[in-house]
Amino acid sequence: MTTAPMPDFPPGFRWGVSTSAYQIEGAVTAHGRGASIWDTFAHSPGRIADGSTGDDACDHYHRYAEDVGLLAGLGVSAYRFSIAWPRVQPTGAGAANPAGLDFYDRLVDALLDAGVDPVATLFHWDLPQALEDAGGWLHRDTAARFAEYADLTAARLGDRVKLWITLNEPFIHMSLGHAMGVHAPGRALLFGAFPVAHHQLLGHGLAVAALRSRTTSPVAIANNYSPVRLAGDSDAHRAAGEAYDALHNRLFTDPLLGLGYPEGTDLDPGLVRDGDLAAIAAPIDVLGVNYYNPTGVRAAEEGSPLPFEMVPLDRYPRTAFDWPVAPDGLRELLLQLHHRYGDALPPIQVTESGCAYDDEPDADGRVHDPERIAYLDGHVRAVREAIDAGVPVTGYFVWSLLDNWEWSEGFTKRFGLVHVDYGTQRRTPKSSYAWFRDLVRR
Repeated sequence: MTTAPMPDFPPGFRWGVSTSAYQIEGAVTAHGRGASIWDTFAHSPGRIADGSTGDDACDHYHRYAEDVGLLAGLGVSAYRFSIAWPRVQPTGAGAANPAGLDFYDRLVDALLDAGVDPVATLFHWDLPQALEDAGGWLHRDTAARFAEYADLTAARLGDRVKLWITLNEPFIHMSLGHAMGVHAPGRALLFGAFPVAHHQLLGHGLAVAALRSRTTSPVAIANNYSPVRLAGDSDAHRAAGEAYDALHNRLFTDPLLGLGYPEGTDLDPGLVRDGDLAAIAAPIDVLGVNYYNPTGVRAAEEGSPLPFEMVPLDRYPRTAFDWPVAPDGLRELLLQLHHRYGDALPPIQVTESGCAYDDEPDADGRVHDPERIAYLDGHVRAVREAIDAGVPVTGYFVWSLLDNWEWSEGFTKRFGLVHVDYGTQRRTPKSSYAWFRDLVRR
């Protein structure tokens, strides 16, 4: 961490923190909530590293008032949370579950009372299991069901949510959940997962139209991005890097900005129907950028099913997730987006940026996490450097407010500014919480 003073940020810059429903809410059967694909996946033996589930998670469903108090103490201007689709629509179709919407009603009002802008993500991977049983995102009808859900939710909350995000990281949901099978719903289809890409994007476009009919608040999508670092300078390595970049960074961005699908992504021609690309390219007000690390890439060995292989980037320090800590990658990524898309690029908000470390209370009950402070310091400075270079970045959200249930890793990875004792649900702000509070105040 540099000792240089933190530079100022533009007036109105949005400072926030992020969470997601299945990772923190718990209460998976409360008040009519239906089952999600993550309920099913987590209860399947061998799927989760520590054998845990999100049944209780951080019990945010019952403790949301305490968590809003933590947000108020942090002083952030915005809180990005996700709405559990099966809490609002237990089977993913039909009328809304009033009790489910009531919970988000209470949460949104509590945030506004605390002076915190609600930023709501509609889909953070927790598809209703009933929709998965009917084909899930492999099935075109799920896009229409998503738009229906967006309409029901915005009809109730659209007057108070300050920014709507349709999808969270559709690339990760496609790749880990449908191509590789390590996330819910656990499908291992490799390139057979491409329909999931198109149907998620179509669902996004249809949801944008539904949201516009219900609210004047801005609309966004949150994509995961990873700049490519090549293992060598050969033509084969460069081709591999271009293939990975098209898949990870362009597949879910080019169509949003009216450029169609990038070459080499090999979507079945029958998958994209007349009008689909126009729907997907409906104008958005913000592009959410989730960044954790760059990806090392080299040419694949002969006979590999993929045109690239991922390699470790050894010159960087590592998080407890074994991810490289590379703030320069965030600056590089933001500049790349700016140069690649030019005037077509809407304002950017960094909607996730964070790191996992093995944080535990000391003998006095305090939680010191200097590595997280150093991580955030470097990444915040990288954002400022990108702004200075002309990139329209208007916000930065830390992942995450709370230690939480980390998908297939269960409770083994801690990302929070606040430590959670999962046995007692006690919340303990870490030293990074105080650091970020002081940054926001400055």
